[in-house]
Parts: sequence; C-alpha cells; structure tokens
Amino acid sequence: MNDDQLLRYSRHILLDDIGIEGQQRLLDSRVLVVGAGGLGSPVAMYLAASGVGHITLADPDKVDLTNLQRQIAHTTDRVGQTKVGSAAKALHDINPEVRLTLLEKQLQAEDLDQLLAGIDVVVDCCDNFATRQDVNAACVKHRVPLVSGAALRMDGQVAVFDARDEHSPCYACVFPPTPAPPETLCSTMGVLAPLVGVIGTMQAMEAVKILSGMGSRLVGRLLMLDGRDMAWREMRVSRNASCPVCSSTH
Repeated sequence: MNDDQLLRYSRHILLDDIGIEGQQRLLDSRVLVVGAGGLGSPVAMYLAASGVGHITLADPDKVDLTNLQRQIAHTTDRVGQTKVGSAAKALHDINPEVRLTLLEKQLQAEDLDQLLAGIDVVVDCCDNFATRQDVNAACVKHRVPLVSGAALRMDGQVAVFDARDEHSPCYACVFPPTPAPPETLCSTMGVLAPLVGVIGTMQAMEAVKILSGMGSRLVGRLLMLDGRDMAWREMRVSRNASCPVCSSTH
C-alpha cells in the first residue's frame, strides 16, 4: 500500500480484526455483485469505499425514475442510462482506484460458470428467483462464498452460504429450486426505501469480513427483519442431505 492508501484505509487498519494484512486482502480481492438496484447500490458503494480491488457488477436494466426512491447509486440526471454505467460513476466518485467490470446483462448459468473462476465472494442483490438459484449453483460448484439478501415491502432477510464449509447449507437447502414461488416484485408490492439500505449494508459488511479474513458468523443463520416493528428474528438453517444442488459436493 502507498501512503495515500494507508491514509484512506486508516480506520480499517486500526481495527485489530483487519489491520494492514486484512486491508491488503481487500485490495487484492475480486467480488461479483449481481444486481445494481436497491440492494446492489449500498453493497457496491461500501465495497468500493472499503477498498475491494475489483468489483464485477451485473445488471440488465436502465435507470428509471421509480428507482430513485431507494437505489442510491443512481441520480436524476442519469435516468435512462444503464444501471451498471450509472453505478460505475458513483463508485469511482467514492474511490477512483477501484477496478470495475460492467456486465449489462442478466447472468445465465453459463456466464456464472465462467465468471466465478476468478471471484472471491459473490453478493446476490438480484430480484428474481431463477437467477438466485443459478448464482447459488455456481457458488456451490466453484466453492465461492455467497452473501444473499432480499427486501420487499417492509421485510428483509440476509444470510451467508459458504460452500467451503462442509456444514454450511446452500441457498437451495433453505429455498428449494422447485416448485418456484409466485413472482413478487417491488413494482407491484412496494418496498420501504431505507429497508434496502439496511439489508444491503449488512450484505456489504459480511462480504468485507469474509474478504479481509475475519470470516462470517452468519453462516447457518437466516436473519429476518420486520421493518414495521423494527424486530429481528433469527432462524438456524442447516444443510439438507438431499439438496439437489449441494448434497453431492460434500
């Protein structure tokens, strides 16, 4: 690290759990963020601010006026631009040193299989069930930790699935691929703006902990937030021995 980096990341370096070694691991790390919307905005911004060296950002959509209520990486003057391009401007404003790969597409299974070979952590911020399952399957195959989050109406959830840990469930252990649940979208059901910030920030924190060497104590736990009552609930989750995705990998 040079002098400017030592100054920029000094508050991390002061932490015994991170220090210079942990910050260097962050600088050397590569993260895939799937989705650049409500969850992906705070995730990507905090990862960039924290010094993650290379962020791959994938999202097929363009910025719409309705996004601005909660998707804080985007601004009014960028309505109509691609979300990944808009988010890139926000990230470079925060930290011009961050290296970005921008994918203006909805990732398919074959895309993920190629991408994950060089990725240290995946943060799933997408809004559709099929992509979540594809992301999980790729993470299991390549043994890449997955930080999963979701938010709708006034409820949110966050969990970490780490395929490197033989005791960790995968996403499909908790949310089986079939039958697929009915589609739920914030465009028809609504979402409280700060809720996505709370969940996305927690996802970013778990990713930073994993990348810096602290690891995540959220493996095997599903945290659920009732934003109306500001009440957290925790569900312990375990591997499903007959899971169609991860049962054959351990």
